Amino acid sequence: MDATEIPALPFVDEHATTVEANADAVWHELGAMMNGSRGFRVAVSVPGQELAYVGHHPFSTYALIFHLDETPRGHTRLRAETRARFPGPAGTVYRGLVIGTGAHALVVRHMLKKVRRNAP
Repeated sequence: MDATEIPALPFVDEHATTVEANADAVWHELGAMMNGSRGFRVAVSVPGQELAYVGHHPFSTYALIFHLDETPRGHTRLRAETRARFPGPAGTVYRGLVIGTGAHALVVRHMLKKVRRNAP
């Protein structure tokens, strides 16, 4: 999967937070946090604006897209958008376990909180 295929994935959810740091600092912190994460590879990398990761396995093809918007006060509005396809019966079960239980939302909110806490 590459960046051109991300928009075709169904929208799953979006979570957002405001980080008291500029967009470049937030972008670098996102990269540091995701560096070495298993199952993801960088599909889009626009410093200070967007960082998108994609991945797949037998039950899902997915993208996690971070959008960064600087606020007038020099802070950053950070949004984490998830898109994914869950093919077949096994994909349906997997979606129920990951999305339906709220586990995915919990993990994404934790990631946003970590960036908010660690961005200089």
